[in-house]
Amino acid sequence: MAGAVIIGAGLVAKNVAKLLVEQGERVTVATRSGSDLPGTTSVRVDASDETALTAATRSAKTIFLCTNPPYYSWTTAWPPVFAAVIGAARASGADLVAMGNLYSYGQASMPMAERSPEITTETKGLVRKAGWAAMREASERGEIRAVEVRASDYFGPGAGYTAHLGERFFVPLLAGKRVGVVGDPAAIHSWAYLPDIAATLVAASRYGGEWGRIWHVPAAADLSRKEIAEQVASGGRVYGYPQWLLRSLGPFDRTMREVYASSYQFTAPFVSSSTETEAALGVRAKPWDGALATTLGSYRRD
Repeated sequence: MAGAVIIGAGLVAKNVAKLLVEQGERVTVATRSGSDLPGTTSVRVDASDETALTAATRSAKTIFLCTNPPYYSWTTAWPPVFAAVIGAARASGADLVAMGNLYSYGQASMPMAERSPEITTETKGLVRKAGWAAMREASERGEIRAVEVRASDYFGPGAGYTAHLGERFFVPLLAGKRVGVVGDPAAIHSWAYLPDIAATLVAASRYGGEWGRIWHVPAAADLSRKEIAEQVASGGRVYGYPQWLLRSLGPFDRTMREVYASSYQFTAPFVSSSTETEAALGVRAKPWDGALATTLGSYRRD
């Protein structure tokens, strides 16, 4: 069995697997479909099945929880996954490093830091808050060692249609077209580069100090999408979808209903701080200009 088991095979999982393999680690990727990532071993497992997950992680040193159910299923999909991964970590003795987000802070004072109060009232934020509370409490009881690594919205090569700063955003801009976005295009937002997310997850897994705590991925930039569009400099422009339009789509589209529910993240400044994480883990964001250039290069059509 590998030293690290990664649950999930999405973009974050792929970047974590790539980094660990480059560092000589043995890695197993656990998914329902048996996804095969370069340099890793794959195993088919339902992350909500504690018995199966325990078997798949029996000899693991670290479990990286990097899966992410569809928006509309969080209330039913996440709780059994959290319970199963806590049980698997308890049985195997593996450290648990969970990929998280900033939802549980809600409409907080900015910037959101590692010890900011979790004041969300939104459903998806409450789900994530409860999941981390269960992991933290198990860690505090000495049953497991768990941490959660939180990042704002990601960007980088491979970020697809559903990413706020992904294919749907950059491809039209590069073609000089207008792009519609959720919220206010002029609102400042923190953006996390995918390789930086992976680096922070791996660094957190090797931390020799206090566990049962939260880490923040250093943001590559705190910029509005209007500013980013201007940096792309291909003539494209961004505009915001009216909030009433997003709200009106909710009864007919369950994903859009959840997008609207968390759209507050894009109607006002939504900024994270990683000062504590950078000092303790020694991680730094890659320079924005280089990260943006690499990202744009991945979307350009020859």
